[in-house]
Amino acid sequence: MKRRFWPLVFLLAAVDARAQEVPAFDASQFEKKPFELGGYVQLKQEHFSLNRSAAFYKLGFYNQPQRESFDRTTATLQLAGKARQGIGTFDFRLNADAQRDQLGSDHDGKIYEAAYSLRPTAGLTVEAGKRSLKWGKGYAWNPIGFVERPKDANDPQLAREGFVMANADWIASPGGDLQTVAFTPVLLPVAGDVNRDFGSHGHLNPAAKLYLLYRDTDIDFAWQGKGSRPARFGFDFSRNVTSNFEIHGEWARIEQSPRPLTDSAGRVTTEVANATSYLLGLRYLTAGDTTYIAEYYRNGTGYSEEESRQFYELVDSAFSTGSSALVQKALSLSQGSYGRPNPGKDYLYLRAQQKDALGIVYFSPAITAMMNLQDRSYQLTPELQYTGINNLELRARIFLLHGRTSTDFGEKQVSRKLEVYARYYF
Repeated sequence: MKRRFWPLVFLLAAVDARAQEVPAFDASQFEKKPFELGGYVQLKQEHFSLNRSAAFYKLGFYNQPQRESFDRTTATLQLAGKARQGIGTFDFRLNADAQRDQLGSDHDGKIYEAAYSLRPTAGLTVEAGKRSLKWGKGYAWNPIGFVERPKDANDPQLAREGFVMANADWIASPGGDLQTVAFTPVLLPVAGDVNRDFGSHGHLNPAAKLYLLYRDTDIDFAWQGKGSRPARFGFDFSRNVTSNFEIHGEWARIEQSPRPLTDSAGRVTTEVANATSYLLGLRYLTAGDTTYIAEYYRNGTGYSEEESRQFYELVDSAFSTGSSALVQKALSLSQGSYGRPNPGKDYLYLRAQQKDALGIVYFSPAITAMMNLQDRSYQLTPELQYTGINNLELRARIFLLHGRTSTDFGEKQVSRKLEVYARYYF
């Protein structure tokens, strides 16, 4: 324990001694255990109201019974553990899901993380295995998240599956204005079944991140070499302007990025060009414990309002004419970049969360808004969260999607979704 904490320990002991005998201080409580195991079990219930006129409903329910709504029950078990011996540490995170709805049932199990690391000195760590790195300062999106799976903007803090890689962390403290320097090199191979969803096979995919803490500003420079994906580079920053007001941003450049484009007749071309993505955001905490988060995201690989409209018109034409060839073409495009959760070019994200609302301790309602700024379609998500029961989290959310025909949120498969879950940590 660092010396600056000892006066606090003795002060608390002296005050408590007036009422009762003070138990002996147990330093073992602060020692790292050789093995740790934890996780959570979760039961989630969802009700989906479907938008039967939307493009993604037509594609998702092609050659299937048509429905107005359906319900889904999902059970999740997530285990996280860590074993230490000497300078070595092995840690893992496992995730298993089982779900059932009116369309059928399914189950899935994945290793999110499993890596062995060595720390020969205080400033150096090397590791190999499956790891979920988190690059970038954005809350909902991370343009410089080059070696990670994209966040779900509807639940940015959700754990994600990693990639198999070898990486290291070297940290130094030069002193002065440059308080900390850290360098993280990465090798992310793609071969056979290893990282096959990262891109084309037969590449090592080197990447690196340089972190600087300069005059209380966090700065990262990130790079990924050409390989399974096009080469890219970028940077981010984060700074606390005041103790309760933080600003952050990211900028990324992808070189010669391919992007499929279609017209309403189904003629598909591939545009290859440099793409620039960036994000600007802030986080503000009021004196009344309300947290505000705001972010603007420019998606350089996304589609403009007109480019998206061409795809939606293709879907309408395919189903109005009954052309199976056009339907198959639209289905193929929907499983690629047109079917991403946020395929547009310009987005605004706003979130407000109140701690201990209505005088109820651990009760935290929130509301989140996400808007496609080009077509003005949007999604509102009010939620209620309660964590006042030991190790138990209760959460309820409703997703409300609004938009005209041929707009981002207006053409989603779902128009409303109610989600309720209970999560127990152990």
